[in-house]
This record gives sequence, C-alpha cells and structure tokens, in this order.
Amino acid sequence: MSEVSEVTLFRKVNIFDGENEQLLEGYDVLVVKNLIKEIGKDIEIADSYEIDVKTGGLKEMHTHGDICNITGAGHKVVTVYEPEKNVTKEVTVQIIDGAGRTLIPGLIDAHWHTTYAYTPPSVYFGGQGDILEVAILGMRGAEATLMRGFTTVRDPGGNSFAIKKLIDSGEFPGHRILPSGPFMSQTGGHADFRDNNDLPVNPTDPLTYWEKHYVAMVADGVPEVTKRSREILRHGATQIKITTGGGVSSLYDPLDVFEYTMDEIRAIVEVAENWNTYVLSHVMNDKGVRKSVEAGVKSIEHGFFASEETLKLMKEKGAWLSPQPLLFEDFNFTDPIQLKKLKQATDAVDELYPKAKNIGVNIGFGTDQLFDPAAAANQGALLARLGKWFTPYEVLKTATSENARLLELAGPRHPYQEGPLGVVKEGAYADLLLVDGNPLEDLDLVANPNENFAIIMKDGKIYKNML
Repeated sequence: MSEVSEVTLFRKVNIFDGENEQLLEGYDVLVVKNLIKEIGKDIEIADSYEIDVKTGGLKEMHTHGDICNITGAGHKVVTVYEPEKNVTKEVTVQIIDGAGRTLIPGLIDAHWHTTYAYTPPSVYFGGQGDILEVAILGMRGAEATLMRGFTTVRDPGGNSFAIKKLIDSGEFPGHRILPSGPFMSQTGGHADFRDNNDLPVNPTDPLTYWEKHYVAMVADGVPEVTKRSREILRHGATQIKITTGGGVSSLYDPLDVFEYTMDEIRAIVEVAENWNTYVLSHVMNDKGVRKSVEAGVKSIEHGFFASEETLKLMKEKGAWLSPQPLLFEDFNFTDPIQLKKLKQATDAVDELYPKAKNIGVNIGFGTDQLFDPAAAANQGALLARLGKWFTPYEVLKTATSENARLLELAGPRHPYQEGPLGVVKEGAYADLLLVDGNPLEDLDLVANPNENFAIIMKDGKIYKNML
C-alpha cells in the first residue's frame, strides 16, 4: 500500500538529478502532492500552506495563533487551504531523514512489455489463455515492476490500456505506461503468430482472437496499415510500434528479412505524424534499420546488426537506438529456430554498444523481458549490466533523463504532462528513489532494489519505505 501525504520533505539527501554527474550534497527536497516544489538547503516547514490545485504550487499563508504541532518523529501537522475547493484542513507533512543517502529519479524502461513479461507463452500459443488472464497477470506484475524502482515504462507491444487506466486512477499500484498497443507486422512478420494451418487468409476471414484484443496485429498494404494505425491511436496508443525485420520469438521470419515495403512504412509514419507522435520499430538487420530510418521511423528497437554507416545515418536523423544488454541465458526458449536466432542476436550485443557510443547515437535503455516472471525480476540487473560499456553516470542518465527525452517524442500524446520525468528538479514529477549508498560509485546497487532502495515514491506517493 502507498503512503499518501499532501506534503513530503526529504532532509539531508545527496541528489543525482538525472542530468549532471556531480551530486548535490546535503540538500532537502520538498514534494507537494505529486510534484517537486522546492530543492534547497535547510527548507523550513511553514505553519500553514495554500495549495494551488491547478499547479501543485505551495505558498505560505499568514495565519493567527499556534496552528501547528509536532505529532511525533518524522511528522508535522500544518493547515492547508485549497482555494478551488474553498476548504481548510489539517494535513500531516511527512518528514524523511535521508541521512546522506542518494536521491535519484525513478528509473525508466523504454522497452518493457507490461503483459508479455509476466504471461507464460502457453497462454498465447496453447489455445487455453484469454485476455482476462493476460490482464490479471500484467496488473499484478506492474506492482512488482514499480517495486524494483521502475516508475515509468514505454510498452512496445501488448494490450496494457486497462492496466494503465487503473494505475493512473490510483486504484492499483504500478508504473506509468506509455502504451503502443498491439505491435503490427506484415503477413509472415514478427507479429504473425498464426499457425501454418490458418493460412492462406481470405479478406473476409475474421481477425484472430489476439488481434481483436489488441495484443498483436497483422496488416498488409498501404490502405490496411493506414486503417490499423488509426485504430490503434484511437484506442489510446501514445506511439505506434511496427516490425520491419525478423525476430527471435517468432518462428517464421528469419533475422535477415526486411519487413514491410517503404510505402507501407511511410504510410504508418504519416499517420503517426498526423497525430503528432512517432513510430518505433522492431528490427535487427542493417538493411531494415537503415530503410526504417529513411522512411521516418524515430526509434529502433534492438538494431543489433546495424553498421557504422547506418548508425551515422541515425545520428544525422536524430533517431534513437533502443537495444537491450541481453545474454543468451536470459531467455528460456526451447525451439531450435528460436535458439539459433537468439544466439545470433546476443552475440552481436557486445559490438553494438561501443560502436553506437563512439558515433554518438541517441541511446535508450530497455529490457524486453518476455514470458517469464522470474526473468522479469532481473530488470535492475540488466540496467547494471550496461556498466560493461558505460560509466555509472552514463548508465543512470540513460535510464532517467535520456529515456525521458525518448518518451517525449510522443509530443502531445505523452500522457504525463504536468512536469518532466526522469529528473530531480523543481516542477518535475515526484518519482523518486532513495538509495542506500551512491549508485554513481557502485552501479550494482540498482541490481538489488529489495535491499538497496529504501524509499520508492511515484507521483508523490510512497510505495516502499524501509526507514
């Protein structure tokens, strides 16, 4: 359960603000409702505050008499006036003694499947599962993700719309979600999980069960991809996810194939741009990455086999590379076709990161955990694994302010507009982690959130407090 307070004050914390390598040492951070109101030294708590419910602002009021009192260690009662509601009430200010711990922004995973991560493959492929089972497992998993310190995710495939709605309403705990809805491919592409016996398909045939429930989508030709893209955006997607190259988990598309024609990709990009958002694409092979970027795709998911020439094109276009620091043993695939493709992909990871870093491509961080709740628990360990190629500062910046920049490609479709994400600054969302230790010196602290994250706050609410 979350601890709800109108006002929270972190005292004596060292701040990694998500952008700068130098820590702010011995600072206080004042949170009002769901936003960071003030950062400074020795912030005093006034006896009375006026909370502007439009902005989350806080200002001291002139009052008469002794209206505040200490209720015990770590708390103070103050009077709050909410002008729009025309009410005055007493609220408890929660005071947290940071004692020199490190306060960092909530972590962001730019490639996290809210439902796929916790749903075994038998649900999708065994013919026995349904969308309610997927939703229940995903809702339960969202709380587990939050408790690892990941306060925001970009979901690049699957139906997480209802989960997002219930989390945002406060009815269930979980991370923020920027949903892509069903990821979309051509026939024989990465989103085509139909059995061979289901083909050929006639134009009058109904959609598959999982297509009807916005889990995955197959669409061919400019008119159809245009229509499906519009439907997905209408349903609430914040960006469109397509596949323009083969994948590991799918059986019928080798990694070297280039999926969709340029006209089809451009049509999808045009639909997204008309909605003032963007397209991200699953693709690994060099031709697919290059052609996708040339067609206007803004975010490349995986991109393991991208050449230096293609990475330079991405830098020129301002596109993002969102790979994953994957190892062969991270996955429990058993099919020989999947295992062969997995080996090819994971063997390429070690070369991609230093090459992309040297060229200066925009690099995001995501984990892409699939079909295994036990593997999903390694989310923080995957972040720490980036330390092989980057400094701790570069890793933490990527998983906070840089990933936040990537998510901002959604423009007005971005669902969280009250303040910036991924930073500790005045006016930003109060998504905060209080870490026992300094992750800028010991990156492995993020690999074990159960022991090392003393406080997890999202949207101004504390969901974990070990102090």
